[in-house]
Order: sequence, then structure tokens, then C-alpha cells
Amino acid sequence: QVQLVESGGGLVQPGGSLRLSCAASGSIFSIYAMGWYRQAPGKQRELVAFITFGGSPNYADSVKGRFTISRDNANNTVYLQMISLKAEDTAVYYCYADLKTSWRLANGRYWGQGTQVTVSS
Repeated sequence: QVQLVESGGGLVQPGGSLRLSCAASGSIFSIYAMGWYRQAPGKQRELVAFITFGGSPNYADSVKGRFTISRDNANNTVYLQMISLKAEDTAVYYCYADLKTSWRLANGRYWGQGTQVTVSS
């Protein structure tokens, strides 16, 4: 069994900052990419950022220069530092991890439960 537990969401004013965390635990053999998606009301889920095991980050154009993704491989944790937040960043943010639970098995994608980020004055 694998769990991804997110934290750090909340209400923030435009221009403010938040830091999201997501820790993976359980029967993990190895973790590859980790990342974040978000889903705003009435919209499709979209990729925000992901980071490879080696630490190479990738970002959606809408968040480049404002969001920074990082990871702690020793603790199976991924972070998303968000600055200069805008109303359009309001969404439920979901973390994911591509991982193996056994050397015999193929990679699987596992998801967190989601954390609400609301940017409003």
C-alpha cells in the first residue's frame, strides 16, 4: 500500500506565497518522477510541474518564474513553492509519484488526495 499525503494549501491574497508538500510512504521500491497537477472548478486537470529523480524540473508556461518544484529523495517528498500567486491559480492541487512497489512490477502512478489553494482578497 502506498500513500501520498499533501499539506500546505490554504487561503492567500493575490501576490502572496504558499508552499505545498507531498510525502510518499508505504511499500515503495523506487520512485521516479514526482509532480503536481491542479484542477480549477469547471476545468480539466492540468499539469503544473514535475521533477525527475535526478532533480530536473519542468513547468507549465503559466507558472514559470513563479513556482519552484523540488524534492527530497531521502524522504520521498516533493515540494511546490508558489510565489506571486494570482486568482487564476485557485484550484485543488494534486501531487503524484511514478513509482515501483516491487522490482518485478512496472511503474505505477499514485496520487495524493488533493489540497485546496484559494487566492482571493
